[in-house]
Amino acid sequence: MPDVTTVWSIPDMRGDWAMDGPSLLAGDDLATATLISLFTDRLALPSDPTPDGDRRGWWGDTSAKYPIGSRLWLLDRAKGPMDLVQRAEDYAAEALQWMIDDGVVATWDIAAQWVNPNQLDLTVIANRQDGTKVAMNFPQVWTR
Repeated sequence: MPDVTTVWSIPDMRGDWAMDGPSLLAGDDLATATLISLFTDRLALPSDPTPDGDRRGWWGDTSAKYPIGSRLWLLDRAKGPMDLVQRAEDYAAEALQWMIDDGVVATWDIAAQWVNPNQLDLTVIANRQDGTKVAMNFPQVWTR
């Protein structure tokens, strides 16, 4: 049974379920798994500086093999340091690694880029085991 389709709402900066009339739309499992992996708050590492000391995350990750989400949320209050692009790419790779480990995709191509001095966008390309590619763009993963 396919997952409920989750779509990214740029104006709201959040995921939402897609509707098919009065019902939830099913399908596009890869995009849904990618959205949840990238935009659910993963528990910050003890060494990660946090804006208010809250490490966020989900209590169910305490002993999980694959923690849910990413640490992209740590960039929310960053002032745009030189390493912001690399940090965004590293956090995305960490969040999506489970799909490589589980054989869902063969590899990921991940690129964060400055659109202007106040906006960082993220593009991820899933390279599937059969050689096909699925590109997903996430504008405004960081804005000032």
